[in-house]
Amino acid sequence: MRSIDSIPAVIDAYEAYLILERGLSDNTREAYVRDVGKLVRYLETEKVTLREVTTDTLRAFAADLFDLGISPRTQARIVSGIKSFFRFMKLEGYLDSNPSLLLESPALRRHLPEVLRVDEIDAMIGAIDMEKAEGQRNRAIMETLYGCGLRVSELINLEISKLYFDEQFIMVHGKGDKERIVPISPQAIREIKDYLPDRALLPVKRGEENILFLNRRGHRLTRVMIFYIIKQLAEAAGIRKEVSPHTLRHSFATHLLEGGANLRAIQQMLGHEDISTTEIYLHIDRSMLRAEILAHHPRNAR
Repeated sequence: MRSIDSIPAVIDAYEAYLILERGLSDNTREAYVRDVGKLVRYLETEKVTLREVTTDTLRAFAADLFDLGISPRTQARIVSGIKSFFRFMKLEGYLDSNPSLLLESPALRRHLPEVLRVDEIDAMIGAIDMEKAEGQRNRAIMETLYGCGLRVSELINLEISKLYFDEQFIMVHGKGDKERIVPISPQAIREIKDYLPDRALLPVKRGEENILFLNRRGHRLTRVMIFYIIKQLAEAAGIRKEVSPHTLRHSFATHLLEGGANLRAIQQMLGHEDISTTEIYLHIDRSMLRAEILAHHPRNAR
């Protein structure tokens, strides 16, 4: 197997491949190389090498693109470039297998994200193994993701000093390094308080003293780790939907809307700059209403 110790050298070889064998236009070639650069920076953040990349790693990267608010069309182009890069890596002998084969591009039509029912979320929480050291931490993570509608990046960077339990809100660092106030449920507060004694036993690394959720080595969790936790809990709960951390955020917003919350209030809690981003939940709510009518109205039950 060829060495990939020098990532810049691999990317240079990939660019030459795009020019000589694919014959892509300059704009497309440059975009593909930039997109590989995005993936490399993501992997560096997650401390994952190119040889350690799996399909789930790439799905987590794609989910992160969605969470950053990148348009579906741009997401699709980035995914296409990543798939091209890993085809090249396999073809040229840098990798034994291609982890991007099962990576799907986002649909370019308006997509209504998966939403979990409350009983499905309860089942995921019930599937947590409380005999494991990380059990209470994972309960707190589930309650915080769903109860506050956080992005993954907001969860992993949540600071202890920004938890205002007496007032029942937390301060979150959102996109663009903007802070916002988000209400937190009494249940999430209880789970976090129950987790804090476990956290106090960890060998907290320098610079992580104020970070709430840590791994057993005392480092903050990565996006990929949160992705794995949620995926494994969904599987353990027998949920067949495509579930990710973002699914809990979508479910949070949808359940608020179904309960009568104002769309502007939901926008503020989610940290959306543009109300049009939040309006997708109106479509979810209407589609659910239509499904209920089709399922239960006597004229449709015949």
